[in-house]
Amino acid sequence: MAKKTYDLLFKLLLIGDSGVGKTCILFRFSDDAFNTTFISTIGIDFKIKTVELQGKKIKLQIWDTAGQERFHTITTSYYRGAMGIMLVYDITQPKTFDNITKWLRNIDEHANEDVERMLLGNKCDMEDKRMIPKERGESIAREHGIKFLETSAKSNVNVEKAFMTLAEDILRKTPQKDSNPDSSSVSVHKETSSRKSGCC
Repeated sequence: MAKKTYDLLFKLLLIGDSGVGKTCILFRFSDDAFNTTFISTIGIDFKIKTVELQGKKIKLQIWDTAGQERFHTITTSYYRGAMGIMLVYDITQPKTFDNITKWLRNIDEHANEDVERMLLGNKCDMEDKRMIPKERGESIAREHGIKFLETSAKSNVNVEKAFMTLAEDILRKTPQKDSNPDSSSVSVHKETSSRKSGCC
């Protein structure tokens, strides 16, 4: 069997209206690339990136969802297994910000109760077209008890920080079970296993 190249697997989800830049954020983080000609995500797509946090190799499986309503039933099925969810809006499009409450409701309805959430105001490089002041983003995040960052996939502002912060928050509440996958059975096998198994 192939040796596992990571210690933990975290499933993350990007949600938000169509066109807010979810795919651009994901590509900036996973491939350090920015492309202005992305076509809308159809259904769902994902990327994988392994990062190191507190001496652990963490494999991030990041799901990028379509923002259009017609894909709603497909995308909400992915909420359930997600450990972290990023809600993205576009600071130049007020409607995408107004819909944040709808997306938060979706999380409450479809995701696990203890899922880590983060709000991202994307396209902060477009200051001249800004319609949503940073304070409004901070305020709604405070109201819901979630972290908030303004990001720009284009200028590479806070993208890595957003993913790493979310991963750290998940890691903080992940029970550390490095060498004892099942602590209840450890005491029983401790004596024998240390002597016998020289294989691994």
